[in-house]
Amino acid sequence: MNLTLKIWRQAGPSVIGKMETYKVSDISPDMSFLEMMDVLNDQLIRDGKDPVAFDHDCREGICGMCSMYINGQAHGPNRGTTTCQLHMRSFKDGDTIYIEPWRAAAFPVIKDLSVDRSSFDRIIQAGGYVSVNTSGNTQDANAIPVPKENADKAFDAATCIGCGACVATCTNSSAMLFVSAKVSQLALLPQGDPERELRVLRMVEQMDKEGFGNCSNTGACEVECPKGISLENIARMNREYLRASVTSE
Repeated sequence: MNLTLKIWRQAGPSVIGKMETYKVSDISPDMSFLEMMDVLNDQLIRDGKDPVAFDHDCREGICGMCSMYINGQAHGPNRGTTTCQLHMRSFKDGDTIYIEPWRAAAFPVIKDLSVDRSSFDRIIQAGGYVSVNTSGNTQDANAIPVPKENADKAFDAATCIGCGACVATCTNSSAMLFVSAKVSQLALLPQGDPERELRVLRMVEQMDKEGFGNCSNTGACEVECPKGISLENIARMNREYLRASVTSE
């Protein structure tokens, strides 16, 4: 496959970026999208040019680091997959592919396609934890019964990998799907009860401090989420927040 790549290049956070055009040839349809980017970077390095900076780690759809906006879609055209799980057979020979970083005020560009998502870390630090002793004196899982429905919903919420696709695809750059997944995961389990009220208040407060917008109610976040996190979590977080606002006063 021979492809034309139009890639956002930006030397740093305070530098004005622009789209630049590159050609790559002999790309195998069986390559992953990131392997194709590796081919491009190898070509640029051999030509004495600056390679394209992009985040990646596990390349197994687990860590969420490989975030890219591809042809106007978070993680590319396939649903339920991360960029590293996207293969070049999803494109055609001669295609022009537009590749951009996440675009949100709370995700400032570090360089090229790499953005600073430490705002997510600070939201987790604000309340995404439990005080239950998890080392040394742990109990057998069966010692604390959890209804199957709650366990399943908590597990579904816990699949969130924090990639930020929900933020990038939302017209308001809202982080509510991410935050609600983390709140729901712990609110549904007895281990999360001790901090239940403070957790949602603190995490929502930190979310607002980071500059994320409010939910747009369009549902684009659920559609673009590579793990299919449900909008039901946002509704649950809103209920948790209302309850905590009343009972904590």
